[in-house]
Amino acid sequence: MARGPDLARLLLVLVLAAVTRHACAWDNCTCPTNKMTVCGPNGPGGRCQCHAIGSGVAVDCSTLTSKCLLLKARMSAPKSGRALVRPSEHALVDNDGLYDPDCDHEGRFKARQCNQTSVCWCVNSVGVRRTEKGDQSLRCDELVRTHHILIDLRHRPAAHPFNHSDLDAELRRLFHERYLLHPRFVSAVHYEQPIIQIELRQNASQKAPGDVDIADAAYYFERDVKGESLFSGRNSLDMRVRGESLQVERTLIYYLDEKPPQFSMKRLTAGLIAVIVVVVVALVAGVAVLVITNRRRSGKYRKVEVKELGELRKEPSL
Repeated sequence: MARGPDLARLLLVLVLAAVTRHACAWDNCTCPTNKMTVCGPNGPGGRCQCHAIGSGVAVDCSTLTSKCLLLKARMSAPKSGRALVRPSEHALVDNDGLYDPDCDHEGRFKARQCNQTSVCWCVNSVGVRRTEKGDQSLRCDELVRTHHILIDLRHRPAAHPFNHSDLDAELRRLFHERYLLHPRFVSAVHYEQPIIQIELRQNASQKAPGDVDIADAAYYFERDVKGESLFSGRNSLDMRVRGESLQVERTLIYYLDEKPPQFSMKRLTAGLIAVIVVVVVALVAGVAVLVITNRRRSGKYRKVEVKELGELRKEPSL
C-alpha cells in the first residue's frame, strides 16, 4: 500500500498524464477535409467538433464540406493583399465568381441569392447563376440540380501523349480516394493531347445518403489544381500517370442543369450585339442590292424583247 508521499506523487503523475492527453487531443482537433474551420472539444464527451468559418455550421470532417459553406468561409476569411480575379459576367462557366452565398440548414445553396445592394438572382445546386438579375421581388421556385459537370483541362507540354487507359484509371482513382466520390459518378474521361475532359454525372435519384455531391468534388478538385487546397494537413495535389507528372495549366468547368437556364438577350455582351447588328445590316443590304439588280436586269430584258418584236413587225413578209 502506497504511503502518503508516494500516493501524492502518483496522483500528480495521473493528473499530468490526463492534462497531457487533453492537450494532445486539443492539438489534433482539426478538420482534415476543411481547413477553413474552427475546431475544439465542443462535441459530446469533449470530442473534437469543427464549425465552418463564416456560418458557424457544424461540419462532418469525414467527408467533403458543401461548396456553399466553403464559399461563405472564403468570404469571411481574412483577406490577403492579392486581389481576386473575377471571370467575365457573361462567361459560360461560373459567371459570378466569388460571392457571399445564402446556405440552408444542410449547407446547400438556397435557390435565390442576393447581394448587399438587394440585387437577386436564381442559382443551380452548384451556386452558379441561371437567370437574369432582378430585385427582391424575383422568385426562385426551386433549386435546379446540376446533374452533369464537364471539367476541361489543358496539361503542360509533355514529351509524348499520356496513355489514355492509364490516364483514365489515375483520374478515377484520384476522385475516389482524394475526393471520396463514388466511381459510378465519373462517367467518362476523354483525352486528346493536351486536352483532358472529365465528365461527372449524378442525378438526384442516383445520389444516396452519404454520397459526395459531384458539385463539391469538382470544387475541391478545382481548388487543388489552382494550388489553393481546401484540405488540412494534406500534401498538395500531385498527379502522376505511371510516374510521369501531369501538370495542368488551364481549368474550365461547365455545368449542365436538369432544366435549361433562363437568360434573355440582355445576357449578350455589347460587342456580340454589335456584331449581330452588323451581320443583319449586311444581309439586308445584300438582299436589297440583289433585288434591285434583278429588277434592272428584268427591265432591260423587257426592253430588248419589245425592240425585237417591233423590228420583226417592220420586216416585209415573204
